[in-house]
Amino acid sequence: MGQEFDRAYWEDRYREHGHGYGAPPNPQLVAEVTGLAPGRALDAGAGTGAEARWLAGQGWEVTAVDISQAALDAARERAAALDTAVAGRITWVRTDLTEEIPGSGFDLVCSHYAHPTGGYRAFFDRLAAAVAPGGTLFIVGHDHADDHGHGHGGSLEHSRVGAAEIAEGLDGREWEVLVSESRSREVDRGGHRAVLHDSVLRARRRA
Repeated sequence: MGQEFDRAYWEDRYREHGHGYGAPPNPQLVAEVTGLAPGRALDAGAGTGAEARWLAGQGWEVTAVDISQAALDAARERAAALDTAVAGRITWVRTDLTEEIPGSGFDLVCSHYAHPTGGYRAFFDRLAAAVAPGGTLFIVGHDHADDHGHGHGGSLEHSRVGAAEIAEGLDGREWEVLVSESRSREVDRGGHRAVLHDSVLRARRRA
């Protein structure tokens, strides 16, 4: 049976294990979003805020959303401690993104390794609907080739998704897919090197 990634799971994960505290922003986000003109961004599944802080540091006004209050509390505290100007450009929102998207008309909507209950298709459709004309949808997921699960534990078979699967859900009349590929990268896991496989999608909503 696959792991149920519900609110209780994530509250426990962040409260008891401190997953992701102090981690750098996702390298795929840095590679693909650097150079985009900053505007309003939605960080969907913000965790402890590494991507939100990076985006705010680039000049974006960020709405950082997560299902876990423990994660957001840690993220807000760390952002304020590191740079008050950056922290002032981030709004932290606790909600379940499978039920509610806080706002619309974002110039950038990004999501990293989401594990939505109820499946990916409806979740990605919600994220895409929140992108403004001319804006960017950027998604990084666990690729089907990924055996490591980024340290979440439990079975992630139902939480893997290929970039092509994400792209297939975007109407070509409304979207221009700029990047849709699997990328591998090495990370340090307690002194051991592990290879992670990311699904990466970047698409622009036609104006």
